[in-house]
Amino acid sequence: MTFAITVFVTLFVVVDPIGLLPVIAGLTEGFSWRERNQVINKAVLVATSIVALFALVGKYILFYFGITLEAFYIAGGILLFLIAIDMLFARPSRARETEQEEAEGKRRRQEIFVFPLAIPMLSGPGTIATVMLLESLAEGDAMRLVVFALSTILVLFFSWVILRAGSAILRSIGQTGVLVISRLMGILLAALAVQFVVNGIKSL
Repeated sequence: MTFAITVFVTLFVVVDPIGLLPVIAGLTEGFSWRERNQVINKAVLVATSIVALFALVGKYILFYFGITLEAFYIAGGILLFLIAIDMLFARPSRARETEQEEAEGKRRRQEIFVFPLAIPMLSGPGTIATVMLLESLAEGDAMRLVVFALSTILVLFFSWVILRAGSAILRSIGQTGVLVISRLMGILLAALAVQFVVNGIKSL
């Protein structure tokens, strides 16, 4: 149960679908309701495929480059801490998002569901590192791997639901509400990031 909560909370905070709502609203401005939902559906599907790919072969990539799990814990923790700082100070995170100029230049209907929505907003370096980090915590245990997979699917499902209901959520909580939630998540993510670094150092 504790492992499931750790996976869900950590990954949900990193993906931060609530914090992405204003960005996606801007990128899909002028889209019809049907077009906007189609873009979100495709973006989440692509992001899910990327997450699944790295969950399955990420450890082999580490092995190929001679990277130990302890080193990955520390590096992943540092990366998550940087994302947390960006969330706390309401700065766009380069681990999840692109520069505004790049996003504006890619607003065509046939492209934005891949870039920048799926990559790097939903499944950027921060998300990929987190997935690989959490998968390694399962330590090959079959039950933990099932819990990891189900928790990850739940995070992506809830992200899809939140993004689909983006307009209603923004009207309900407003821009200030989004900032407050993002900063609270940033505090939680910072603590989790420090814990990952501590665990890595202890293992070493």
